[in-house]
Amino acid sequence: MLGPVRRATRGAQASTFLHHPMRKAVAALGLIPFTAYVCLFLVVPTLIAIGSGFTAEGGFTLANIPVLFAPETLSAFWASIWLSAVTAVVGAVVGGILCWALAALPEEGPLRRLVDSASSVLAQFGGVMLAFAFIATIGGQGLITVLLRERLGTDIYAEGVWLYELPGLILPYLYFQVPLMVITFLPAVLALRPGWAEAVATLGGRGGSYWLRVGAPILTPAFLGSLLLLFANAFSSYATAAALISQGSQIVPLKIRAALIGETGASLASNAGVLALGMIVVMTAVMFGYGRLMARTARWQG
Repeated sequence: MLGPVRRATRGAQASTFLHHPMRKAVAALGLIPFTAYVCLFLVVPTLIAIGSGFTAEGGFTLANIPVLFAPETLSAFWASIWLSAVTAVVGAVVGGILCWALAALPEEGPLRRLVDSASSVLAQFGGVMLAFAFIATIGGQGLITVLLRERLGTDIYAEGVWLYELPGLILPYLYFQVPLMVITFLPAVLALRPGWAEAVATLGGRGGSYWLRVGAPILTPAFLGSLLLLFANAFSSYATAAALISQGSQIVPLKIRAALIGETGASLASNAGVLALGMIVVMTAVMFGYGRLMARTARWQG
């Protein structure tokens, strides 16, 4: 009799300790390093960037705000939104199809594990390395370009070197957009319970009825949330575009770079702060929508 009593007493003591205020305080201390990191490398630089757009000669000013509505600025924002939307939609569709195919594979199968691992790596593969890979492969003198020209007499750059222009960013961006879609959307696809399809079949429904009335409505918030995440990822990308496009500032990140390295003084640096403010407003709206959609997805995934 004493053994069960002792175990019950220890369990009650452990439960009391877990809910003790001191336990919560100790757990909160673990967030201090992460909070300090976020503040130091995210919050503070963001505030400095925004603040630079409202200063001139050491004082506060709103004279830089009209830069946001200048024709060249609106053109850069439109180009960034267009590029982000195209790569997000294509990446979401291709990645969604890939997720649907992966969900049918055994969880511990070699192909499933290979694709999962490759997606985790390729989603982070960007910047100068990715730009160099595309230049060496399909650039003006790239491997595939030369092979097509010498063997088939086909010149993919007969009408211009499109890789180094705005449309040429679509392929490199898709290289990391599709894997990112796999990482974010696959858990939602895997969370679909087989019993739901069986219940629809028991009630006389067909495969199309299941996807129309159950699968699609459930997956739509997760799909749209992943789509917004891909848009934000492309909208904020800089290094790949900077490595491929050395002339001009067709998109907002490149326009900020041009303002920061300009030779006319601090006025352009203030313009960069205003442009950063515009990007932050767009990113905040997109991530707010992403958070709401993911919250809806978490209700049934949990």
